[in-house]
Amino acid sequence: MAKSDTVVVEKKALGIGSATMALVTMNRPAEMNPLDWDTVHRLDTVFSELASEPSVRVVAVTGAGSAFSAGGDMKKYQTLQRNPKDFPQFLADIHAMFGRIAHYPKPYVALVNGVAVAGGIELILSCDLAIAAESARIGDAHLPFGQMGGGGVLTMLPRAVGPARARELIFSGRLLAPAEALDWGLVSKVVPDADLVEAGIAFAKDVAKKSPLAVGNAKRVLNAAFEEGTGVAAAMRLEREVTARYCLTSHDAHEGLQAFAEKRKPNFTGQ
Repeated sequence: MAKSDTVVVEKKALGIGSATMALVTMNRPAEMNPLDWDTVHRLDTVFSELASEPSVRVVAVTGAGSAFSAGGDMKKYQTLQRNPKDFPQFLADIHAMFGRIAHYPKPYVALVNGVAVAGGIELILSCDLAIAAESARIGDAHLPFGQMGGGGVLTMLPRAVGPARARELIFSGRLLAPAEALDWGLVSKVVPDADLVEAGIAFAKDVAKKSPLAVGNAKRVLNAAFEEGTGVAAAMRLEREVTARYCLTSHDAHEGLQAFAEKRKPNFTGQ
């Protein structure tokens, strides 16, 4: 277990060779795990390091205590938002941290416990998928405090739930209960609080059975088609090119076919 003031990283064995799920916990529970500048830098470093560890097949992020993340540090904002140099740089850094998640070659999963607002919902939207605990309450909550979203919620939420629902959530400032977040497609599953980490591990076990190279390629195509706004023709062309290269040149594609023919489990190497 590696620790810092703001982040805890644990490796959860998946029982499939050396494969693990990395559980990243934002670790300021008394302050509801704010995404201040130091925490943004720390998360960026941790996420990048885990992306390059071959044994880590899935990265999950959650919050300590009763909140996933209540967003920015409002006390620090009183100073930061008066600095015309630092505040734009803070926004640039949080955008960069969130944006890099889409390009890492493995799934990043938000395990949403308790309140997730402002930067918290922006982190959820930046992950590949989210699983919610029954205690989760998800919303934007910038406008009630005279703020506005600057970490991606105004761009990504309409793409995730549709423009009308995004406007309703942003303008009202209300929080979604887990069942409504599931209905809206913000989360893929709702589980009891006590089962949240195990739900992440169960997903990670499914991923660990797959070729890491194929998973990375699939994520690349999915995110390019969704986030870059490519037309159908361009997205289909990217899909053909990536799939053709993978199937023609990788060990794992041929190993999967051979294992199927021989009625055995495949031995994927990521090559």
